Amino acid sequence: MDLKLVIVSGLSGSGKTTALKCFEDLGFFCVDNLPPTLLPVFANLCMQSSSRIKKVAVGMDIRERDFLQDFLTVSDRMKHDGYSHELIFFEAKDEVLVRRFSETRRPHPLAKNRLVLEGIRQEREELAELKRRSDRIIDTSAFTIHQLKEVVSQYYADRGESRKPSITIISFGYKYGIPYEIDLLFDARFLQNPNFVAELKPLTGEDPAVRKYIFERPEARKFIDQVKSFLAFLIPFYEKEERPYLTVAIGCTGGRHRSVAVAHRLSTDLKAAHYEVTVRHRDIERDR
Repeated sequence: MDLKLVIVSGLSGSGKTTALKCFEDLGFFCVDNLPPTLLPVFANLCMQSSSRIKKVAVGMDIRERDFLQDFLTVSDRMKHDGYSHELIFFEAKDEVLVRRFSETRRPHPLAKNRLVLEGIRQEREELAELKRRSDRIIDTSAFTIHQLKEVVSQYYADRGESRKPSITIISFGYKYGIPYEIDLLFDARFLQNPNFVAELKPLTGEDPAVRKYIFERPEARKFIDQVKSFLAFLIPFYEKEERPYLTVAIGCTGGRHRSVAVAHRLSTDLKAAHYEVTVRHRDIERDR
């Protein structure tokens, strides 16, 4: 059926409302807090509307009683009836969610007379099955509002006639956890580490001196060539499947030197090959 339907769900405080505003900016017809049982009716109305609504984003979360079971039942029935939809699950780390609720002074929907952290953990447990069945998981722990908008736009903005997938490259530190929202992962921890060089340690992989130190070794240059070769092999298959995006993660220990330098070098080479590339350094500001 000719309707692009995106379901926005996840943990309270993870950025779902902001994401819906981003979808609205991208031309989606957006509705928040729609009861799951009304989803098939709503989709059918969109299909039959005189304006022919073709892109819809719907926010759903645990504020609705019996949300999880209702949604899973409705989702299965809609897929059986030919209504395809994509489910995005937004989440963030416990400490980040606690801070966000503290800053906004809003109550957690499941906390009531309990600690916010207890409500967060209950919600995370109750939504575990929804997360498992999601098409895409986005961890917003390290996102600013602008970065969240960028990610949503990267995945869902219309891309005209171009069939090349939009590529997002994320640098990160393994000690802070692997990003959820990735398709491919490359480990740069085998490269020589500027962290052990006194004059380079305070810098980041964005500094030319750090890049020079890393890429003076032949194994670093060969690593970039091998990754580019692999992507050159893989991307045509993404194009064939009409995948509009590809997210590549580059990891090192702390996410400040090697992964940042490799992400920068890889993005430069891909841009030279006329790909649309966005780079995000998730952990570059940690431990400064």
